[in-house]
Amino acid sequence: MTTDGRTTDGQGPEFIALEGVEKVFQVRRRAGRLRRVKQEVRAVDGVGFRIGRGEMVGYIGPNGAGKSTTIKMLTGILVPSAGRIRVAGIDPSPSSRLRSSRGDPNRDRTRLARRMGVVFGQRTTLWWDLPLKDSYELVRRMYRVPYETYRKNLDRCVELLDLGPLLTVPVRQLSLGQRMRGDIAAALLHDPEVLYLDEPTIGLDVISKARVRDFLREVNATLGTTVLLTTHDLTDIEQLCRRVMVIDHGRLVYDGDPDGLHGVGESERTLVVDLERELPPIEGVPGARTVRVEGPRQWLAFPASQSAAPVVAAVAERWPLVDLSVREPDIEDVIARMYTRSAVK
Repeated sequence: MTTDGRTTDGQGPEFIALEGVEKVFQVRRRAGRLRRVKQEVRAVDGVGFRIGRGEMVGYIGPNGAGKSTTIKMLTGILVPSAGRIRVAGIDPSPSSRLRSSRGDPNRDRTRLARRMGVVFGQRTTLWWDLPLKDSYELVRRMYRVPYETYRKNLDRCVELLDLGPLLTVPVRQLSLGQRMRGDIAAALLHDPEVLYLDEPTIGLDVISKARVRDFLREVNATLGTTVLLTTHDLTDIEQLCRRVMVIDHGRLVYDGDPDGLHGVGESERTLVVDLERELPPIEGVPGARTVRVEGPRQWLAFPASQSAAPVVAAVAERWPLVDLSVREPDIEDVIARMYTRSAVK
């Protein structure tokens, strides 16, 4: 038991903990026609966060920001260059095997592997030439899942992910969306406590994305599975996550609820105004500016943190209105502003 009341097996509010985690790669770059020089690439730079049991957290950032590297360190595929990682009280690093053999109960990667599921959107964990059901049977044997538990979990996945017609199909014949649904099911057959999803909806059509999102929402709500989700599709974040972390150039630049991104990203709301006739651009509205004019329709931008009421009142008082509406900022634009600002710094 720790001093703050958490137990060392991950029970309690803190299930995943990172403290000052770094990952540095040594790469060789061309310097001239015949010479190569060694250079350090800092993929993750002092990242620290905590995730409670049962949370579903979005982990987003541009390509090369350090998202996948973080996931690989959490799963034990990579060893951090510095810092400390604990998942359910266990160090996932491969280098912990020797310490585990010396009797340290907090450094047991085998125990941890049975408590986590992983899906990498670009790579499959299924056997390419085997039917889907045979891959699942191999997963059951690898994780030593009791048959009753396996059957219950498989039936739930088949129903919620619509896998019934696919069970006898070789994995190589599945479409990308079908294979992704198959991979997600495979990651959950052994009842993991935490699920890492690295781009699980990449390349999927709208229907497949919706099915995957519904399934993840159901698993998190009914089973209490902790989920860490990396994605470039921000609709995934908006529909699934109450918390989002943004990483850029290996550093955590935001950690909070999705709505809070608008303030950090200096986003703007838009007042769309339909006038009785075509008029010059609207001016003199406190806190707002006209950004676009098309005939009698005009668009006014104002800070997302500002109430729309005074802007609407000022426009209604001075200009002949037919209709108006307020549009919320697009989260993609918010994230783009954050990336651009981070790059400038």
